[in-house]
Parts: sequence; C-alpha cells; structure tokens
Amino acid sequence: MAAAAENIPKVLAKLQWMRDQQIWPNGLRYLWTDAHGVCLLLSLYKELQDEKYLKEAESVVADVYRVLGRPRGLRIGEEPDRDGQYYHYLTKWMYALHQLGKVKPEYHERAVKLAKDIHHAFYVPGVGVRWKMMEDLSGPYPGYGLGGLDFYDGFVMYRLLDPSALSAEIVNMQQLVMKNYKSFSCTQDLGLGECLWMSHFFPDEDWAKTLRHRSEVTLDSMWEQTGEDRGYFCRHPAHRKTVFGFTNSGVSYGLQSVGLWPERVSQLHKFFETYKSDDAYDTKSITHVMHCNSLFPGVMLT
Repeated sequence: MAAAAENIPKVLAKLQWMRDQQIWPNGLRYLWTDAHGVCLLLSLYKELQDEKYLKEAESVVADVYRVLGRPRGLRIGEEPDRDGQYYHYLTKWMYALHQLGKVKPEYHERAVKLAKDIHHAFYVPGVGVRWKMMEDLSGPYPGYGLGGLDFYDGFVMYRLLDPSALSAEIVNMQQLVMKNYKSFSCTQDLGLGECLWMSHFFPDEDWAKTLRHRSEVTLDSMWEQTGEDRGYFCRHPAHRKTVFGFTNSGVSYGLQSVGLWPERVSQLHKFFETYKSDDAYDTKSITHVMHCNSLFPGVMLT
C-alpha cells in the first residue's frame, strides 16, 4: 500500500484535470464509473484525513440517486443510450455504499436495501443471473441473456454487506457458484481482473482458489511487453493488439488485491501514462477514474 500511496500526487493531479474538463465528478453520471469514483474519494479521505473528500463522495452519491435512481435500482447511465439496469453495475455500487457505510452507517443500510430490491428481478432460480434488465425491472432487456460472472458478484457482495440480512439471497448465489465454478472459464481482460478481485475477499474457499488460478493462467497468456519497462494486457487472447485503458485498470487493481505480478502492474502504469487511444475513450470518465483506482486502489482492497 505504501507504493500505491506514492502515486497520490498523480491521482490528485488527474482528479483536478477531470474537474477542469468537466469529466468527473462534475460530468454525466455513469453508475460503474461513479461507484469507482466514490471508492477513490473514500481512499483519499482515509489516506489524507481530509473531510472534503468524504463530503465529495457523499455529494456524488446524492447526485447519482438524483439522476439515476429508480423506485427499484439505478439506471446504467445518464446518456440516452444508457438505459436499463446492469446487475454487475449495481453490485459495484453496493460495494461503494458498503465502503461509505464504514464511515456513515446509513449508507450500509442503503446498500442492503438495494440488494433486496433488485435480487429477485435478476435471479433466475437454479439457472443464473440476468445480465441486463429493463429500467423498471419489469423484465429482461431485449437481446441480453445471463451474465457469465454475475452470480460471483452477488455471492461476494451480499456476504460483505450483511450475511444475516441477506442470508436467503446468499444461498441463491451460493448454489449457482457451487454449480458452476469448476467449469469456470473467462477470456476477457476486465472479467479476469474482476475475478481476481472477487477471489481476494474469501481466498481460502475452493471457488475463489479456482477463479484466481485460472484467471492468473489466462492473463499470463494475454500480457504484451511493449518495451523494457512497459506493457499491457490485451483484450482477448486472440486479439493481441486490442487494448483498453479502463479494462487494464481493472486488471491492475485485481492483481494488486492478490499481490500478483507487481512488476507488471508498474509496467502497465508506465504504459498508460502516455497511451492515447485516439477515440472517445481518451476523454471518458471511465478511463480516468479507473486509472486513478489502479494507481491508488485504497478501499478497493479492503
């Protein structure tokens, strides 16, 4: 964590740049990015002991609910084409509320309520978890099926939040995890990073050991060395030159959560210090907020 703390000046400079460019936290709301951003602000609050970051985290939460909040759950994003609800976005938001709830308990209560509000809309008994739902949770979003990793998200997040209050929901997810983990396979960079991250909360359990081992093997095959001191993880083993900044950031904090390949984490950071995709992602909040969490994961690892 000490090495990550050395990156705080870079993180603060990036955060100020995002504010100046009205990218984040004063840009359009997007639930996945906002969840990571709330965690970033809480990490800074805890490290620097500066109340302004806690207040800003609460301000982001309030604005997310104002813009994206629905009677049950939260919309994906503010832009017109970001309709519907993603289960894995909702669980990431639960994690942000969980971390904020360690400082202010009322946010923990919100996280538990959110889990209960949305669980049965997404959960298909004995089968899986729907990846995307209509915005009012009245039914599956057309063209979308089951999420490949979503039941792991739910299993981990519910247990972190409240094993007692969410005991029935945990049993639902546990049955899916136990049914599926031995055949686990993933070939997408961010998904693999998320699996490492999820595995670190319960590292001694067989499902977590399996996810970590298989994710490590696959990611190892996806590493692209681009110079003596830099490199990146490709999007998919069959697409060596396809690279995304935000997905590599997710891999980075996943690796840091399990203490794997610190030298590659450093090389990844060096690569993305100057990398430009020359498309919309160069100014997307998801790119820069997740990069900050990569440099300084903070509460992402607790």
